[in-house]
Amino acid sequence: MRIGFLGAGRIGGFHAAALAGTDGVDDLLIGDADAGRAAEVAERVGARAAASVDAVFEGGIDALVIATPTVTHAELITRAARAGLPTYCEKPIALDLAGTVRALREVEQAGTMLQMGFQRRFDAGYRAAREALRSGRLGRVHTLRAVTSDAAPPPPEFLPHSGGLIRDCLVHDFDAVRWLTGREVVEVFASGSAGGAAFFQEAGDVDTAAALLTLDDGTLVTATATRYNGAGYDVRMELSGDRDQFVVGLDDRTPFTSAEPGGPPGPARPWANFLERFEAAYRAELAAFVKAARGEAPNPCSGQQALYALLVAEACELSRLEHRPVLLTEITKRMSDLEA
Repeated sequence: MRIGFLGAGRIGGFHAAALAGTDGVDDLLIGDADAGRAAEVAERVGARAAASVDAVFEGGIDALVIATPTVTHAELITRAARAGLPTYCEKPIALDLAGTVRALREVEQAGTMLQMGFQRRFDAGYRAAREALRSGRLGRVHTLRAVTSDAAPPPPEFLPHSGGLIRDCLVHDFDAVRWLTGREVVEVFASGSAGGAAFFQEAGDVDTAAALLTLDDGTLVTATATRYNGAGYDVRMELSGDRDQFVVGLDDRTPFTSAEPGGPPGPARPWANFLERFEAAYRAELAAFVKAARGEAPNPCSGQQALYALLVAEACELSRLEHRPVLLTEITKRMSDLEA
């Protein structure tokens, strides 16, 4: 299969290296707005470089991977759909609900495949927790606790194009909750604070956020995120039931120190960032895309699934801004108005 690849930044270079070694990929054509950067990545991973983004679309490719800046996603998804290309795209589809709905409409009308990048679905720990939950081993699951913590904040120029902490980080937890439980979020209450660098407040964002979600069966979910976790990169989820309890992300690199006498010390080498923590998951995700694009497996994470996670994030952002509980029906009503 001939894969077109757009984006030669940090995550793009990482994905390109993974794809270059994936079974079923016969040719990888890399393009970027910066042709020189595309050439550098192509040389490093043993791929071909295209002179431009247009040249990738014109290169006789069978499928497309999008790892470009967020503001370009919707346009490139639309272009790929109109070209009939199965497509993988890093989340999000767009920075707002309207742009997301428009892009998904294009995909639906074209009848093409769009797989979105929610790599936690491919992480061994999350998959084991999903199996335990759905097998009944945990019994009635009454509480989930999700944590997403960056070791250090991103550069200030990233914030205006990120969608904010809730849409950028907690959206992964929202997707994981739905995927793990098979339940829908019906109500949220969220809050946030910005006690760190001034550029968070200047961007209208927060550096720390917390959300309480209520699922349609009454299960309660807490989800927290921060840009300031000095101990290291930390992504965990606890699933508590009346029979057993499971924890995702608890290993010898989890960045915390026990306060109990005789408890374990902090790790010698804590997780540094999301690429390191989820390297295996990203590789599995891209391998799944190749199989799905070839028609050998179903789409593991459709654009519609990404939309559902975004709806929860939109509800949480509204709750944070207006300091009130928000029903998901309020957000789905907005979406219906956009689709009308």
